[in-house]
Amino acid sequence: MDEEWSITRLAKASGVTVRTLRHYDAVGLLPADRLGAGGVRHYAAASVLRLQRILLLRDLGLGLSEIAAVVDEEKDAVEALRAHLTGLLAERRRVERLVRTVTATIAHLEGERDMALEDLFDGIDPARQAAHEAELVDRFGDGARQHIAESRRRTAGWDRARADEAVAEYEAVEDAAVELIEAGAAPDDPRAVELMDRQYRAVGAFWTPDRASFTGLGRMYADSPEFRARYDAKHPRLAEFLAAAMAAYAERRLD
Repeated sequence: MDEEWSITRLAKASGVTVRTLRHYDAVGLLPADRLGAGGVRHYAAASVLRLQRILLLRDLGLGLSEIAAVVDEEKDAVEALRAHLTGLLAERRRVERLVRTVTATIAHLEGERDMALEDLFDGIDPARQAAHEAELVDRFGDGARQHIAESRRRTAGWDRARADEAVAEYEAVEDAAVELIEAGAAPDDPRAVELMDRQYRAVGAFWTPDRASFTGLGRMYADSPEFRARYDAKHPRLAEFLAAAMAAYAERRLD
């Protein structure tokens, strides 16, 4: 490995934006090893390996504060990578089971094979789903149980294409939010409020939030480590931007 990497080269190789690397430096997660001409950040080989560990942990669903605690305590890079590998292999096995389940379900629906009821749920983690639902109830009270039931009713007849469409709409809103952040827009900017109308309609495909629950949902995006990791992967300010923009939208347009 080369002895030193510029921030531009490191961003290109890792797929992380220059802005994100600057943020990691600012919060002390990945400090630059030196500043070159014009203030350009440069990173030594050890820092490049540290970034790899950061990204591995981020992919496992940890938030930035949790990642910092882990990498700061790691003494042996090889042992740390072995621990990451164990987690990745476990996740790969889970995903492979889900792939087999979905593939078999498609074949069953197309009449190519019969499928036992129990096989429909192979690889699905009910504990993870239950944890998400419990978090919603903790945040929004018993009313969240009605939202969960409503969501299940609305999606009961969805096929794969409809589910993919819903996911794509969330992705599109997030990408548009990143563009607003990069353009320097505030969360209460009219453009952000209009974008959150689209977010509200995306959520509305599953359940109908009011002012309090839509605001609370945005706050959960920022506070939940699993959601936070997803948004951090796109932009380090995305989770907080969405939370604030959803609150602004709810205040102006919802009861």
